[in-house]
Amino acid sequence: MKMYGGTGRRKTSIAQVRLMSGTGNVLVNRLRIEEYFPIETYRRDALLPLAITSTTGQFDVLVNVKGGGKAGQAGAVKLGVARALLEYNSELRATLRPAGVLTRDPRMVERKKYGQKKARKRFQFSKR
Repeated sequence: MKMYGGTGRRKTSIAQVRLMSGTGNVLVNRLRIEEYFPIETYRRDALLPLAITSTTGQFDVLVNVKGGGKAGQAGAVKLGVARALLEYNSELRATLRPAGVLTRDPRMVERKKYGQKKARKRFQFSKR
């Protein structure tokens, strides 16, 4: 049984994805995907590369994901699955690239600056 792997990152989340030929079972941190991502939007986002390439029922997906929140984790899983699919068949790049699932989203939380309340919000200014 051949195994294909890919690592995805998004915000502060890191997902290690393994694809094996199977029936379409998806386990995220040893839980079924419906239990780990109860919101349907996150599930759809995480498995988007499989839907685009029409390989939904061909693989069992094993995911280890840590860090960040559910939205960031779903994005990390999406990139990991896309990279694993490329390892399986590099010709899928032609369908994955235009869909934008191979691009690492570089947006991170801006750091808080000293003398300010948050990254950009300031304390109230008093003239007198």
